[in-house]
Amino acid sequence: MNIIVVGCGRVGSQLATMLSVEGHNVVVIDRDETAFKRLGGSFNGVTIRGLGFDEDILEEAGVREADAFAATTDLDNTNLMACEVARKIFGVRHVVARLYNPVRERTYQQLDLDYVCGTTLVAESLVEKIKSGHGHHLNSVEDIEVIEFQAGEAVEGHRVSDLEVDRRFRIFAIMRGRAAHVPDDDTVLHEGDILFAAVKDEYFPKVERFMKG
Repeated sequence: MNIIVVGCGRVGSQLATMLSVEGHNVVVIDRDETAFKRLGGSFNGVTIRGLGFDEDILEEAGVREADAFAATTDLDNTNLMACEVARKIFGVRHVVARLYNPVRERTYQQLDLDYVCGTTLVAESLVEKIKSGHGHHLNSVEDIEVIEFQAGEAVEGHRVSDLEVDRRFRIFAIMRGRAAHVPDDDTVLHEGDILFAAVKDEYFPKVERFMKG
């Protein structure tokens, strides 16, 4: 994939290096050129000095051919603007933002931005989102993710208890149409339901089969 990473701090540099090692084409943008020193020796992508929401800089980074875009600075406004420019002006289909201050979480949600938030934020969470493109990350509590996703056909007709796994995956709310409720074990699920759940990091790949593609 062609991926642009805005911000080369602790998280952004680790994310860019990991993606580069996996063989993706990665371009890193940061306004501070010295930040690129954080990139690992195995990074073989491109670095560009500039602002991640500057249209000319994004053009130089190849945003029109980008498959994914991640804004990882510690400034929420910068991440928000960069993602909005990438998505609305250049049509990048998959953008992910780092949410540094949870107070602004509602703004991200209203704009329907996929994001990662939490004191235990690690680059691996962003990698999984870039590669999967499924659902929305709501928060992190150590190695537990709180997620929201639309149910796919694999859940049709199944009860909540059929999907849940003790201490690994728990559905705590369902939105169907405009109505939301807390399910019990016997609640029957349908394709198109919006599910809110808590999942352990290692179990997330198994939950993906429940998500609408």
